[in-house]
Amino acid sequence: MPLLARTVMTPLAIDVRRGAVADLGPILADGRISSGGDVAVVVGPGQGERIAELIQPSLRSADVFTVSGGTLEAADDLGGKLRARSYDAVVGIGGGKTIDVAKYAATRRGLPMVSIATSLANDGIASPVASLVSDGIKGSYGVHIPIAVLVDLDFVESGPERHNRAGIGDVVSNISALADWELAREVRGEPVDGLAASLARMAAEALLSHPGDMADDAFVTVLAEGLIASGLAMAVCGTSRPSSGGCHEIMHAVDALFPETASHGELAGLGALFCTWLRGDRPRFAQMSACLARHNLPRLPSDVGLTDDQFVRAVQFAPRTRPDRYTILEHLDLSPEQTAQRLADYGDALRNHLN
Repeated sequence: MPLLARTVMTPLAIDVRRGAVADLGPILADGRISSGGDVAVVVGPGQGERIAELIQPSLRSADVFTVSGGTLEAADDLGGKLRARSYDAVVGIGGGKTIDVAKYAATRRGLPMVSIATSLANDGIASPVASLVSDGIKGSYGVHIPIAVLVDLDFVESGPERHNRAGIGDVVSNISALADWELAREVRGEPVDGLAASLARMAAEALLSHPGDMADDAFVTVLAEGLIASGLAMAVCGTSRPSSGGCHEIMHAVDALFPETASHGELAGLGALFCTWLRGDRPRFAQMSACLARHNLPRLPSDVGLTDDQFVRAVQFAPRTRPDRYTILEHLDLSPEQTAQRLADYGDALRNHLN
């Protein structure tokens, strides 16, 4: 019998709204994730501890663990603590670093993981990838997608606006990543998963065309759902391809060469805009540039404190961060001098025509 459809792994519950955290206990019980609240709650510095206090009355058997820094060492240390007793699940509460540590530790222990995001800085909320630092180098590790995802807009609103706005750059970068994926199909015959591509594209298009901003619940909901959809797109095809191309190669290169320059989402958006310029897609470039400008996100190297020479170095280094990936950067294979000239033209276009 032919295979008529495929089964796609998705979270049992996705809840994006104000007050979502208060329903964590019922969500765990209704989903048969944990009926008695025997869970390990993992929090980071900041709002995570506040939320842990809020949910503890309904999860009286929970143990709370505090982690700091998104490192492989922190994730391994947490994994050791999870051996102390039998848990039904791991509940990660916080920003991207805390969520990634919890995802990695839960996967290594074979436990389901619930993601409660207090920040919308990147698409790690529901992705099958944990970005962790080991020996000063950030690496990507395959993990199980969360069994449930909660985004409480009350806590997102309380967080730093710059962190939340950064997620816009990460979702918008899907446009460039998908163009790179299509390029890899044309040049190398790499298969493109249509369902994964559709999820990633819908997430980006919804943000590009939305007139709202971070003060608008409807817009923030679209952003949160876009980040979740981007993560699910990766889970559908088993690779980060739908949401990661030359844009993320540049981001990883900046992280490696000039640590702490800017956030994941800010650099992804900047990298995506530059890659779109290299691709010669001027209508898309104008659309993406207008979106980033509207939300006060970086478009030029100087916006994140980099000189043009430093950005050229990052672009040259970028393909080394993902040696197996084919993007517009590998396709053009520009010399440092050619990259500098393209960057100068890109800067002129932004300053003179698209502000």
